[in-house]
Amino acid sequence: MLPTLFVSHGAPDLVLHDVPARQFLVGLGASLPKPRAVVCITAHWETPYTMVGGAARPPTIHDVGHFDDRLFQIHYPAPGDPVLAEQISGLLHFAGLSNGVDKARGLDHGVWVPLLLMYPDASVPVVPISIQPDLSPAHHLQVGRALVSLRKEDVLVVGSGSFTHDLRRFRGQSIDSATSEDVDAFADWFGRALTEGRMSDLLGYRARAPHAKANHPTEEHLLPLFVALGASGTDAHAERLHTSGTYGFLRMDAFAFN
Repeated sequence: MLPTLFVSHGAPDLVLHDVPARQFLVGLGASLPKPRAVVCITAHWETPYTMVGGAARPPTIHDVGHFDDRLFQIHYPAPGDPVLAEQISGLLHFAGLSNGVDKARGLDHGVWVPLLLMYPDASVPVVPISIQPDLSPAHHLQVGRALVSLRKEDVLVVGSGSFTHDLRRFRGQSIDSATSEDVDAFADWFGRALTEGRMSDLLGYRARAPHAKANHPTEEHLLPLFVALGASGTDAHAERLHTSGTYGFLRMDAFAFN
């Protein structure tokens, strides 16, 4: 049975730079059995309640700001899976969670950056799922637990965000700049809490983790992790698959949940 995953997608230009996080994602897809579909919870789709992407041919969304112009030439033509999207909507409804299906939603860079590296031939159908930035980690854990059955159907659930994410720290530094002490302190605490299964600490991380608000001024880039964690089941074990940093403030850690 497939694990569920949390991956840090970093800045959009990750696909252009030969750094450890990119190398890791390139190898990650090949290290897993090929899924029949990927369900990707993305930090870059924010909605008041859970939305599921139901497009048959989701377009590539170039939400890449002022990064390298080459990014606008990238297209990730993976098919969607409208039937799976409706199934997910039903699972969420059964769990008492308000939701909807967006039949036009494309793939933002939180989806296509990691999947372009993991599955470059774009042959695996992709269904994106939104996050609710005004709702708690506990809510997102509940969303994930509604999706537990997907693991038995060869569907890979991927939460795509960033292990740390304070863009105010960018001062033109290079992508391979060393991460600062407070970034590492937060990421290391959170990683230990995951691998030790300290659920109450994880759900209350903003009050308990060192430098939590400094590394996540807003929560949207960590919320996909809680969905992936929930989707692995109530007795999930977390395994750190990768750790590195980019730009001095983005920890690019990735985890598998079994």
